[in-house]
Amino acid sequence: MTVRDALNSALDEEMERDKDVFILGEEVAEYQGAYKITRGLLQKYGAKRVKDTPITEIGFTGIACGAAMQGLKPVVEFMTWNFSMQAIDHIINSAAKSYYMSAGEIKCPIVFRGPNGAAAGVAAQHSQCFAAWYSSVPGLKVLAPYDSEDARGLMKAAIRDPDPVVVLENEILYGESFEVGAEVEDADFTVPIGKAKVMREGTDVTLVSFGKMVGFCLQAAEALEKEGVSVEVVNLRTLKPLDRDTIASSVRKTHRVVSVEEGWPQNGIGAEIISVATEDCFDDLDAPPERITGVDIPMPYSHQLEAAALPTVDDIVSTVKAMV
Repeated sequence: MTVRDALNSALDEEMERDKDVFILGEEVAEYQGAYKITRGLLQKYGAKRVKDTPITEIGFTGIACGAAMQGLKPVVEFMTWNFSMQAIDHIINSAAKSYYMSAGEIKCPIVFRGPNGAAAGVAAQHSQCFAAWYSSVPGLKVLAPYDSEDARGLMKAAIRDPDPVVVLENEILYGESFEVGAEVEDADFTVPIGKAKVMREGTDVTLVSFGKMVGFCLQAAEALEKEGVSVEVVNLRTLKPLDRDTIASSVRKTHRVVSVEEGWPQNGIGAEIISVATEDCFDDLDAPPERITGVDIPMPYSHQLEAAALPTVDDIVSTVKAMV
């Protein structure tokens, strides 16, 4: 199953399951979605539940927040999370804080979704990773799927959740296929929010990552295994609330940890992973924790410079080898 089909089927099944779920955003209806995630849904559910909007993120995000406060369950597609900055006031001040500020009177069951981080050749204003931004906000749950199981299970869980949920997808992964079992295809399959997944068991070092970089970590683990290094790979799946227990349990086993992300180094997800390792497992560490990130610059447009600005499998391998 491709990640695209995983997301599409999850949306379809949740719309069929709950008539209050509707989708809105730019090109989600007539064009079938900028990345074809919403294909077929307009034809099946009609224009009242799959709504094309003008190019105004602040407008349609505000509409979605109001609809959610009145009991509907909007799924807002941002063509890229970079454009969510036009709507950040509503995401944070309208959606994330309403339940708290109303003493539990106003719920905002809403899903914000779309591609996050670097794609290919789309330059600085379309390539930023917002994982650290949104996972720092109280009141939001933040999800970052890697494979088709993640995408399908997390999307269904997000739609069913009573709180505002941010889903950070990756455009490069939409077309990738992953094996899925029969349980993943079940209409009631969900991935629990707040629980990481150990993708590969190991004993020498823990790699912690999310989204596309999980695949890079798995490739690095295979290469390192040939050199006698046993690597455990943790797929965070949820960035907020963070699964500290799974991270700490792995670090206590391997005694070394490296975090990997495409985002910038300062105040990134890696900083939080290292905090977990040092706060919860300080006496278990045999080496200082390391983080591998994107370079601390806006994303270059040049293909060669773009490649140099992002982590590679070789970066992960060399960092782990130096650590062990």
